[in-house]
Amino acid sequence: MFQQVLGGISGSVLIDFTDHFTKNYPHRTRHISAKMLDKYVREGPMIRGPKFLARLRSHTVFEHTPVKLFCTVDGFPMPIVKCCSTDDTAQYTVVAGNNHGQASSQASIIVKSKSFYLIVVSDVIHYTKINITFLEKFGPVFATEGESASLTATMTLTPNLANLQPEAQWYRDDTRLFDSKWVKIETGRGVTTLTLPNLFKDDEGLYTLRMVTKGGTAEHSAFVSVSDGPPPVPGAPGAPMDIKIHDANRDYVIVSWKPPNTTTEGPILGYFVDKCEVGTENWTQCNDHPIKICKYPVSGLFEGHSYYFRVRAVNSHGISKPSRMSDPIAALDPTEFAKLHAIKLGGKIDVVSYHDEVEGDVAEGKPPGAPSGINASETDRTYVVLSWKAPAYSSKAPMWYYIEKCLADTGAWQRVNTQVPIRSPRYAVFDLAEGKQYKFRVVSANMYGNSEPSEPTGPIETQELKGVPSAPGQVISTRETDTSVLIQWAPPKEPNNLIGYYIDQCVKGSKDWTSANHKPHKSTKFVVSGLTKGETYVFRVQAINELGLSDESQESAPLTVKAALTIPSSPYDIGLLNCDGHSMVLNWKKPLHTGGAKIKEYYVDKRRSGTTMWREVHIPPLTERLYKVEGLTEGAVYQFHVYAANLAGLGTASKQSADFTCEAWTMPEPGPAYNLTFTEVRDNSLVVEWQKPVYAGSGPITGYHVEYAKKGTSEWTTANQTAVSHRFFKVTGLEANTSYIFRVRGVNAAGVGMASMPSDPVYAKAVAGFQEVSCGVDEKSGDIVMSFESCQMNEGSQFIWKKDYKEITDFSKGVVIKTEGSHSKLIFKNADKEDFGTYSVSVTNTEGVSSSYKISAEELAKMLALSYDIRHPIIPLKSELAYKILERGRMRFWLQAEEISSNEIGIRLVYHRMGHDVSTGIIEFIMDHFTEENEGTFTCQITDGGGKAQSSLVLIGDGKRGQVLRQNTFSLKTTGVYKATISDDRGKDMSQINISGKGKHIFRASAAELVINCTATGIQLQCHMKYYTSEMNITWYHGETKLSHSDKAVIGGTPSMATMEVIEPMEKDKGMYSIMITDPENTHKRKLDLSGDGQYLLTLICSLFQYRGKVVGGLPDVVTIMEKKTLSLTCTVCGDPKPQVSWLKNGADVEPDDQYVVSLDQGKFASLTIKGVTMEDSGRYTMIVQNKYGGESVDIVVSVTAVYHKLLDLLRAVKCF
Repeated sequence: MFQQVLGGISGSVLIDFTDHFTKNYPHRTRHISAKMLDKYVREGPMIRGPKFLARLRSHTVFEHTPVKLFCTVDGFPMPIVKCCSTDDTAQYTVVAGNNHGQASSQASIIVKSKSFYLIVVSDVIHYTKINITFLEKFGPVFATEGESASLTATMTLTPNLANLQPEAQWYRDDTRLFDSKWVKIETGRGVTTLTLPNLFKDDEGLYTLRMVTKGGTAEHSAFVSVSDGPPPVPGAPGAPMDIKIHDANRDYVIVSWKPPNTTTEGPILGYFVDKCEVGTENWTQCNDHPIKICKYPVSGLFEGHSYYFRVRAVNSHGISKPSRMSDPIAALDPTEFAKLHAIKLGGKIDVVSYHDEVEGDVAEGKPPGAPSGINASETDRTYVVLSWKAPAYSSKAPMWYYIEKCLADTGAWQRVNTQVPIRSPRYAVFDLAEGKQYKFRVVSANMYGNSEPSEPTGPIETQELKGVPSAPGQVISTRETDTSVLIQWAPPKEPNNLIGYYIDQCVKGSKDWTSANHKPHKSTKFVVSGLTKGETYVFRVQAINELGLSDESQESAPLTVKAALTIPSSPYDIGLLNCDGHSMVLNWKKPLHTGGAKIKEYYVDKRRSGTTMWREVHIPPLTERLYKVEGLTEGAVYQFHVYAANLAGLGTASKQSADFTCEAWTMPEPGPAYNLTFTEVRDNSLVVEWQKPVYAGSGPITGYHVEYAKKGTSEWTTANQTAVSHRFFKVTGLEANTSYIFRVRGVNAAGVGMASMPSDPVYAKAVAGFQEVSCGVDEKSGDIVMSFESCQMNEGSQFIWKKDYKEITDFSKGVVIKTEGSHSKLIFKNADKEDFGTYSVSVTNTEGVSSSYKISAEELAKMLALSYDIRHPIIPLKSELAYKILERGRMRFWLQAEEISSNEIGIRLVYHRMGHDVSTGIIEFIMDHFTEENEGTFTCQITDGGGKAQSSLVLIGDGKRGQVLRQNTFSLKTTGVYKATISDDRGKDMSQINISGKGKHIFRASAAELVINCTATGIQLQCHMKYYTSEMNITWYHGETKLSHSDKAVIGGTPSMATMEVIEPMEKDKGMYSIMITDPENTHKRKLDLSGDGQYLLTLICSLFQYRGKVVGGLPDVVTIMEKKTLSLTCTVCGDPKPQVSWLKNGADVEPDDQYVVSLDQGKFASLTIKGVTMEDSGRYTMIVQNKYGGESVDIVVSVTAVYHKLLDLLRAVKCF
């Protein structure tokens, strides 16, 4: 009997054909299933007739025995297969035919009688296929350490034969499980159960049950989560896990483990390793101090004894519970069995002994030969495991080995094991320096002497501690089920011996992070189970190595746990963008409903107009909504339809396109634009964007016209009478609550081109609760910030920032996008004058939430000036620098600031330190003896955090003492008559001045001539004014060019002085400088010639760059030093006259004492020596070098690290011992 099974592109004549076809041609089966058998085929087979992929084969069988004839047929349309024969013993023929031809295959069947043959009956059970159906399945388990858990599955077997029961195999993360102390497995009568009687975090993982039969397997999986149990001390870490024993030998083993997750606990400070001899319950600690890496060599074991090991973690709160103990391990020589020697005595009797117990031909009394083949089988940071080949040796005298080492670049050999002889050709050399290269050699020895050393190894470098891994890359979360989410991430760029990953989860907005797994996960994919349906979560990942955990990755986008995804709806509005007579360029609109996931692929089918058979035009799927269909027949008429696919599968086909005739386009005007999108929809306006036409016509496209019409009408209105050159346009004048459709036409020299396909209707109504983009300058950082708060946020919503409606992708110039929840910021860290333009933002997966902001060049200039002021703040002063004459020739200088934030401020008056009072803001200095030599200009400079202030006082005269009333800021309100009265025991006198409105010319005329001063960074022009009014306006000029505040020209001053500083003057900075002082009535001008012919510029530049105090070199930027060491900061300085040197720590003066020693040797070598540094000595140190021509400062960051033994003190302080 024959059964015919055909489909799509191939068919077979076969009993049970479907199983065979699926097994041997899975790609064809999936293709047919995905594309609907009765509609979709590949392009290749469409022009081929029937073809036998597997032909019939002849058979010889006994009579009354069933026989199967098998063949596979390929072809389209579906071949019609006919089978025919004349007798049981005959030739059988299969004929397959369609409208492209036919093919046939033949086979013969020869039937033999059983009477001519000896039939052997075997007791072997022949193949029987058993179908397994799970009735009850185990689900995810969430338990805690110390609890128990059971996984049970029930099933039915068809047929259920007693002697053909399937085998139940249990796996944890692809590792087969067997009955043990930790796992119990029971199977029978359609039920299998796995029990974990005492859970540890080692038991966490994906558990899989595989029911194995000869006909295949049936399997089911679920995740078992095991969280940390209650810690012994609140805040203590969880227990380590996965204890492994490596390189066991006579007296040592190497123990490794994996670190616990520390989502809510403090960081791990180290680990303790414990051992226990088998047969006892006495656990002893192996290391005195916590070790920071997850590997430790345990030495001092007794040969032949077996041990258990466990590990405990330590943090600042205490010590964790111990891990699950390891499997027992025996301290034995791994090469012991290789020394056994067997001698046959005849028959089946053997005598087994060691080589050194057998008489040999070598005479007694000789030392052994040299070992050979020495190599490093394992290398770590502080140890190397060596192995070598023992020499030929048959003496009864015991033989042992000595190991010698030396640094690779020296020849100084040092014996390693001077106390304990080594008997096995394998040994771990400990206490090596990290990151160093060593050479090793081995000497064999017995009671008669030592051999020659073996050939030394090549340089063997110990590993260097590289630190924890870098943070994993982008984390992507996708829906899995109603209660689980699939997490994927990019591996860290610096894995550094990566062990695995920890995944954390958090309900959006709560910041309450919990561990999704408690055992390191090895792959970059993980299914987080046990989530709440409808809740929104974010996820992050940490990488782990033997040193600990990396920084957290960036958080994933928020994801709402929902039901499984659905397939997308169909694309629509297929349009023709270009045709050259042999190909067509198509475009279509994306589906209205994506099925809850991003559209990943598109498939395009074609057919001739008037036919019914659709044919796929490409094998690989498309990712863009633009495709060029090639290989078309000129003059033919075609129709197309399109499918969309997402993670859930293939959607339905679109409506067929209009008839497109394959004729080359030759018109001179442009073709249609496409992909019209809309943003910033408001009640009366919107912004439309589009893509340029594929067909440009006879010349380049010079502009575009936007047209619109009310929905349901054909009256098109041109929104812009003048074509726009860019591909966006804001349409205004719309009616609120009205639907419009839009289209775009390209323009070139030949005229206006074809219109784009009309857009979908757009409803002119603003989104409820929308907000516009705001722009300003951050008051703390001085950054220019554009901020937007979205009124809608959905799953997968993202903020897209654009400049002039082109997405911002270049972040090299200090542009930063920060998004938190529904709030997004576009930050300009280093804005410049070229950053003006229109900035827009849109939020995906919303109802068109978007906005824009236009920054003009004028507004940008104002914000840049404000940004500079914020980044270079000025401390407000209540009073300028003043003086008071005290008794015995002493002089008090003082001023008062509005507010001083802390005691850590810098205050300097010439070369003198000044005291200050934070509560009152008063800063003062007492000069014991004021003489004529002290006359001059006194300047007080104040620094407080980022703020600065300066005040000057001129004390030059004939030595007369007096009092000064200073009114630095005048206005119309301060005009009038001012009187001064002086009196003592001899009488009094009075003087007055009339500062009335009639004398306002005195104010502006009081401006002194320009003078020049040298600063640490350049030259400063100063104009001193006795009087100043708020009506005055001051402007600086270089020649005829008006100067504005910039990094090159710093304009500033005080109420009594206007200043303009030229930073690092150059040749081009020569010329005439002037200051214009204007008020509503008049203008006054002061000039200063700094041309090449004058002497000022050349003299000052010479002073500034040749004679000012400078640091020649010698100081580092950063210094790291251990506690209790002596730090010496030394450098070379220069200047004429010899500069003075002062030191600051965190902005405060360094007071020399027994610990801090400041010296300046020969006026050239400056140094600061700190004896016995402590953690408190860490900070930023500043050296200031200055003379009368100026100076400069240098910053050094000093970091003092704690010595290792302080960790023990810390643990004792928190009562860990």
